[in-house]
Amino acid sequence: MSTRQLVIDVPEAVLLAEKADVATFGRELVVLAAVKLFELGRLTSGRAAELAGMSRVEFLSNLGRYKVFPLEAELRDLEAGRA
Repeated sequence: MSTRQLVIDVPEAVLLAEKADVATFGRELVVLAAVKLFELGRLTSGRAAELAGMSRVEFLSNLGRYKVFPLEAELRDLEAGRA
């Protein structure tokens, strides 16, 4: 799997407010991005898990932490089929 590196400027005040070091904050940003992209339907759970650096099962089981329902996309598809 090839990857690309992105550089994001984060104000020092944000790191201080989060009480996080750069590595920890960066890891959390990646997971949050994966969760949000999954929630928006822009990434499948498999691709979002890949972005988050974890297995699909681990990713899906962690979604509750972010108040995201793991089967939201499937539910939307079912509802659209009934409309």
